[in-house]
Amino acid sequence: MKAIRVRQHGGPDVLAYENVEVVAPGPGEVRVRNRAIGVNYIDVYLRSGAYRPPHLPFIPGKEGAGEVISVGPDVQGFKPGDRVAYVEALGAYAEENNVPAHYLVHLPADIDFETGAAMMLKGLTAQYLLRRTVRIEPGHTILVHAAAGGVGLTLTQWARHLGATVIGTVGSAEKAELARANGAHHVIDYVKEDFADRVREITGGKGVDVVYDGIGQRTFEGSLDSLRPLGHFVSFGSASGAIAPFDITTLAAKGSLYATWPLLPTHLARRQDVLEMTQDLFDVVASGAVKIPVHARLPLTEAAEAHRRLEGRQTTGAMVLLP
Repeated sequence: MKAIRVRQHGGPDVLAYENVEVVAPGPGEVRVRNRAIGVNYIDVYLRSGAYRPPHLPFIPGKEGAGEVISVGPDVQGFKPGDRVAYVEALGAYAEENNVPAHYLVHLPADIDFETGAAMMLKGLTAQYLLRRTVRIEPGHTILVHAAAGGVGLTLTQWARHLGATVIGTVGSAEKAELARANGAHHVIDYVKEDFADRVREITGGKGVDVVYDGIGQRTFEGSLDSLRPLGHFVSFGSASGAIAPFDITTLAAKGSLYATWPLLPTHLARRQDVLEMTQDLFDVVASGAVKIPVHARLPLTEAAEAHRRLEGRQTTGAMVLLP
């Protein structure tokens, strides 16, 4: 089969389109023929070496959707031909992937493969951020960085559906329009404005209840300054670089703040949580409250171009690769 393989860490050019041996699914695994593959910033981290993959060489990609080809020993609930989607299964940038059944779910008939591939990692991230890390309720005011990005658009729509007031940051007029169209009550162009000052202005000096920050180094200090006393700083990415080590008493000085970096694999450790979180995501999409916009589709052969666009902040919404 064909797949994208990384033999050494580096820029997008290390993503090589190669022939890879097909291996039968092992115990607890399901062989999936990918119809669409999600592209996420964690793929960039693993490719560059910012995050260490289990081994080199490796096939990147952690989410996809397609059809079951075969099932390994001890697998129940799946059979050849089933429409499925998965997450947290490294090796998605390929025509086929052996997926742990733990992370595999049946894809509803009314969700197409491209949407299924685009929604699992980003959608489940939004689920645990909004429903588990801090349970967002009516009356909350939140700040979402990169509100026109893949996770950002989902966070914004879902949070508004839950009754929160959403402030989003973006980097262009086009992205500002997109964020507003997807439910942001207020949008801040951080290129033109100091976002922390604008947050204080919007909230009448009170600050927000929660900041959802996937940017990292560049937005960290301003994010803390945007919070009300006892507010929550929730980090889930470092697109601008890692947050530097800081004095934890800074949180006390800025209003007895809470700071956390939750990870999706921790929330998906139990099979029951995989099913419950995914059902919550499917329900909110089926209701129409959250739409998963796929704004870019590229052939698998152009994975390097997908990474260039992602790192160059040229993307909005979700991007998928098509084998």
